[in-house]
Amino acid sequence: MDTNTPHPPPPDRFEVEKPDDAWRKELSPEAYRITRRGGTEAPFTGEYTDTETPGEYRCVCCDQVLFGAGEKFHSACGWPSFSAAAGEKNIAAKTDSSHGMVRTEVLCSRCGAHLGHVFNDGPPPTGLRYCINSAAIRLVPASQRDADRS
Repeated sequence: MDTNTPHPPPPDRFEVEKPDDAWRKELSPEAYRITRRGGTEAPFTGEYTDTETPGEYRCVCCDQVLFGAGEKFHSACGWPSFSAAAGEKNIAAKTDSSHGMVRTEVLCSRCGAHLGHVFNDGPPPTGLRYCINSAAIRLVPASQRDADRS
């Protein structure tokens, strides 16, 4: 792989697996295209590109926590960028050789949703930039998360 991510490869079977028609019914057309078909949203169009709200970003398909807002940074790449994942085991990584490039694709380790890619040009201390499609994640603001826990 072109990055030294701390993430394991995708498992043979994911904890959350559903028939394709179930994913189509549960997800918006854009979220389905991105997460289940490996698509990419146009740069600077995603809901979370410039968001600075404290909280956590979860998988839109299975609700697994993927990233914390504290790791989000402005990279000017056009997609939400994070310097670290919420946990090494929450993300799976694999080589993606599509579109004439070799990159490291990142997926939700629980359901296999395509999230985006990770690159070696991020800020310290990790040096990583997780370039994530907004349609693959949902923000749970800290105020809502804290209220849910009480």
